[in-house]
This record gives sequence, C-alpha cells and structure tokens, in this order.
Amino acid sequence: MRTATPLALAALGELVVERAGVINIGLEGIVLGGAFGALLGAGSNNLVLGFAAGCVAGLFIAALFGVFAVSMRSDQIITGTAINLLVLGLTGALYRGLYGATGAALTIPTTGSVPLPLLVRIPVLGPTFFDQPPPTYLVYLVAPVLWWWLYRTHAGLAIRAIGERLESVRVSGVNVPRWRWITLLVGGALGGVAGATLVLSQSGTFAEGMSAGRGFIAIAIVVLGRWRPIGVLVASLLFGAASALQYLFQAMGWNVPYQLFLAIPYVLTLLALAGFAGRRIEAPAALGRAG
Repeated sequence: MRTATPLALAALGELVVERAGVINIGLEGIVLGGAFGALLGAGSNNLVLGFAAGCVAGLFIAALFGVFAVSMRSDQIITGTAINLLVLGLTGALYRGLYGATGAALTIPTTGSVPLPLLVRIPVLGPTFFDQPPPTYLVYLVAPVLWWWLYRTHAGLAIRAIGERLESVRVSGVNVPRWRWITLLVGGALGGVAGATLVLSQSGTFAEGMSAGRGFIAIAIVVLGRWRPIGVLVASLLFGAASALQYLFQAMGWNVPYQLFLAIPYVLTLLALAGFAGRRIEAPAALGRAG
C-alpha cells in the first residue's frame, strides 16, 4: 500500500484528465515538480506546508501544460514531453544551486504511519490498510469521490461526454476548454501530492529525477484500470506490489545486479500493456484530440 500510494494518486488524477480527452504525458514532470516543491515547502520542518507546496507545484506545471495543449491547441504528446524535459532540467539546476552538487546531508522529516483506531485491529487487513501514512488514506477518499463525480453528477457527464463525443458536445454548447482546464488542474494537484508523498512519506529526502518513471507508470495504470476509478485503484496496488518486490529481493541478498530488481515495475508495465494487444480497449474516443 505504501509504495502504491504515489502511483494511485497520480493515476487517479490522470484518469480524470484522460476522461476529458487529454493525455498528459507531462505527468512525470508534475510528480517530479511536486517532489521538489515538497522539499522547498518542508524546509522549516512543516510537513503540511510541504504537501501544500507540492500540490501548488503540480498545479503550476499542469497549468503550463494547459496553456499550450488546451488554450493554444498544440500537440499534447509533444507538449507533455517538453514539460518533462523542462521540469527535469529546472529541478536539477535549482537543487544544485540551493543545496550543492550532491546535497548528501539533506534530510527531511516524514509523516510516518498513523494507525486508525479500531480498524487497525482487524486481522490481516488492519495492519495492511489502516496503519499507513496520511496520503494513503487520501487515496481511500479520492477514489470513491472521483467515481461519484464522474458517474453521478452533471459535471462528470460533461467530462465523459467531452472524452467520447467531442463534436456533439461542442454543438450542445458545453465549454470544452473550461472543463479540460478543470480536469487538468485536478490531475496536477493530485500529481503534485503524489510527488510530495515520495519525499515526505517515503524517502525523507530529494534526489534529481526521483520520480523515476512513476508518471509514465501512472499513465499505464490508467489503461490497465480501463479508465475507471476502482480499476485504477486495483491496478495501482498491483504495481505497488511489484515495486515492493524489488526491495524484498534486494534484502534477500541475491547475488545479481540490483538493476534487475529496479526494472521489475517497468517490466510489469510492458507486460500489462502487451496483455491488451489485440483486445478492445475502452479508451475515450476523443483522447489526444485538440478541443
């Protein structure tokens, strides 16, 4: 659950974005920017400020993507790739400028686990699901809220319609750019919190490029979860388990290169997506099309 949390947060945000017909390849940069924002915000040992700064960083990067991909109608894939390169270079330069070339002594306090009374006493499931850092409980809240928003509100109907029947929605008078902007900002906020979780609930430090492909894995999780909140949550748990296995295998002291263990989540990503080859994938029909 702990390793799945940042993946789930980023993937749930991307789910909403893709439901509106936008594929945000820049999610990798959003997660990395959120991590760096958390580093700056938590500099005074204020974890709440750290999470808030990570969220704001994610919002800012998502807004930058939106300016080009939504307002200026540029190619979404190229724009997202450019955002990733920009954030990777910018965070690396700022990190070295503020903390030196290595920042080896840099440590940040973490949230630690917060057991929920009574629930943590449930056999087997209690310690697994209810003795976790606060961001994990946020996942439990966000997934059903997004399901309700997408499938039980007029706003959710408009978002899903934009992703499926773009021309019909335009004719009906729905403001497509506005709803795409809203979903992008929701996705940016969740992606920023995902990055902050890496720093403030897991590693306790920041490293250049520490998102390590999690944004891309989150996009794969959305596909594996078939663009549904509960499916995305289950797929996140699968990839979280794969990430946890690499730590388990390394701890067992096997005499093999550690890079093989690090590759496990990415191999699983390829296998999961390859498993859909030849199958009908229910992707939003207008995904990637300018609005």
